Amino acid sequence: MPAPVSKPDDPALLRIDGQIATITLNRPAAYNAINLAIAQKLEQLAAYIEGDDSIRVVVLEGEGRAFSAGGDLQTIGAAAEAGTVTPVVGELLKHYHAFIEIVRRMPKLSLSSVHGSAAGAGMGLAFVTDLCIAADDAKFTPAYAKIGVSPDGGSTVGIVGTVGSRRALQIFLAEDNFTAQQAYEWGLVAKTVPAADLKAATRQFAERLAQNPPAAIAGTKQLVYQAATTPVKQQLDAEEHKIIMAMNTDPFRAAVKKFTSKGK
Repeated sequence: MPAPVSKPDDPALLRIDGQIATITLNRPAAYNAINLAIAQKLEQLAAYIEGDDSIRVVVLEGEGRAFSAGGDLQTIGAAAEAGTVTPVVGELLKHYHAFIEIVRRMPKLSLSSVHGSAAGAGMGLAFVTDLCIAADDAKFTPAYAKIGVSPDGGSTVGIVGTVGSRRALQIFLAEDNFTAQQAYEWGLVAKTVPAADLKAATRQFAERLAQNPPAAIAGTKQLVYQAATTPVKQQLDAEEHKIIMAMNTDPFRAAVKKFTSKGK
């Protein structure tokens, strides 16, 4: 299947450079707020990336001054006034949650690159990816409780699994916002860099991640995410299955040959 061709005015753009795919949220005038159009496009792009065996890492970034302001409150507010929240938000989340499911299950690493503000579902997107790199002046804003709602868009999926239930309750109910440094200390951000260096540092990080062979990426990701809810014996069996599969690949054979030949 040929790669989707991105047009400048598409709500999300796809760029592929070798083993790294980059998805750019492209509604800068709306601070990359997530509406139905962007949700549908994200689902489409993620489905393509999942099926492209040459891609090992996907980067998620935002165009303009913010990573993402979260759900499009203009659309959602109008639906609330009209009494159509259930169908409008249900359709939006059907596509957006399908995108999140693909990101979490794909046998590739996802890396969010956050600058400016990441609020509500935008904050959730930053942390539902496998890893996050952030500009040191980035700001994360839970936002949900302030407008009288609970989290969506994968926010509890990414955050609770990283920080645990008590810290997650603090984040969602007791924090107006928090910094990139706090997110780093809580384990939500892998590294922070000066804002001017974010693009280059993201590329360098993605290239480092892409050095891992596909079997190592896919096996490790699946094992890590299932570990918390899998009985020990079942997890050990899964580890055995994954490592034997990986040992039957050419990258493993080449790596072992290189390692065992040292010092001879």
